[in-house]
Amino acid sequence: MVNVVTAYGWLLHWLVRAVGLTPYMVEIEPGTVIKFWGPCDAVSTGKRLSSKPVVVLLHGFCGDGIINWQCQVAALTRDYAVYVPDLLFFGGSVTDKAERSPEFQAECLAAGLGKLGVEKCVLVGFSYGGFVALKMAEMYVEMVEGAVVSGAVVAITENVVLRAVEGIGYSSCSEMLLPVSVGELKTLLSVACYRNLSLPNRFYADFLQAMYSNRKERAELLEALVISYKEIKIPKFHQRIHLLWGEDDKIFKLEFAQKMKEKVGNNATYEGIKNAGHLVHLERPWVYNKSLKQFLSSVFPLPGAKN
Repeated sequence: MVNVVTAYGWLLHWLVRAVGLTPYMVEIEPGTVIKFWGPCDAVSTGKRLSSKPVVVLLHGFCGDGIINWQCQVAALTRDYAVYVPDLLFFGGSVTDKAERSPEFQAECLAAGLGKLGVEKCVLVGFSYGGFVALKMAEMYVEMVEGAVVSGAVVAITENVVLRAVEGIGYSSCSEMLLPVSVGELKTLLSVACYRNLSLPNRFYADFLQAMYSNRKERAELLEALVISYKEIKIPKFHQRIHLLWGEDDKIFKLEFAQKMKEKVGNNATYEGIKNAGHLVHLERPWVYNKSLKQFLSSVFPLPGAKN
């Protein structure tokens, strides 16, 4: 019997190809490969062909890049060169290195984008992808011109990540984000969504099978994330950081976004979206996309664009 989530993924791949994206397998170094979806004319002889501004969409912990950003890709491709990577140990991206930190994810992304001819970009990060986006903005000031972040924070307190998961009844990030049963996945999605989902059990079973490979490595990613964000100091961002939040996010509640804005300072802006939880970009895609486009047009003024 066909896995319905896998089949849906094939459909999404066909749809993103229809709006001009194609997959690239980019070797960062021997043993480390990142899969990107990017413009069909992305690169020739090491130089990017398109003159459109670059937007890079960084996914969360459940699923790969295209599954996470299915509601945003087509909305952006007319005006922007859109790149959707799979982070290491998601989708088609792998490494044989032992490193699991957000810094390593950021280094590999920057190297991969460079090989695709990208010199400057705006990052859009959700949840785990938001952590990586903030780290990349800190490390690659010349490349990253701005970032939009949903459901992720810079370290406001030492145990901010643990506080977030313990506040909703979990003992660790792994327990929350790596469900092993249909019941656990239902619980995770009920926490992540503003509204309860009414889906057949087969969907949840197929999602677990299709989207939860590399469990050992993903648990190590989460462990490295918690360690990293216990030790990190608040960086001084030189780019604009826009916090685009679901006002009913149960994982990283509004207070986290508000405190983060205060800590980051004048370069940070905040915007809340009503009737949306942690999965704000999937629950309220039209509202989210409108806000995202407004931010992008302020960073990359487009001919005839209205801010």
